[in-house]
Amino acid sequence: MTLSIRNQLPGTVTEVRPGEVMATVKVRLTGGQNLTAAITLEAVEELGLAPGSEVRALVKSTEVALATSRTEGLSIRNQVPGTVTQLLLGEVMATVRVSMAGGELTAAITKDAAGDLGLFVGSDVIALIKSTEVALATA
Repeated sequence: MTLSIRNQLPGTVTEVRPGEVMATVKVRLTGGQNLTAAITLEAVEELGLAPGSEVRALVKSTEVALATSRTEGLSIRNQVPGTVTQLLLGEVMATVRVSMAGGELTAAITKDAAGDLGLFVGSDVIALIKSTEVALATA
């Protein structure tokens, strides 16, 4: 299956914590970073997720926010460090490619935000991803 979701990050499930309707699933990405996904219990069961399961974390580029440093006091579970390798500025929006250990992410942010953050190729950034915006897929 081919998807339009640019961010497809391979990893291994390290923990599944079920709740009443949803579960949090912790994934160790191939680059060593930890990512948390909040998905339905039904999805956990249908995918057969358990520690050791190989998965691909899927995140739309519009769901990746960027910061120039680690940010405390946020409910956003996933903060992945990286370096800007490509910055494409349009009239209103910008596409930012971020190299991280084990791969890369793409973020779609406003041109104004890219300017306010002072982004340039080589900038160190933190990709911020809410756990509810991470989907998981198995092979």
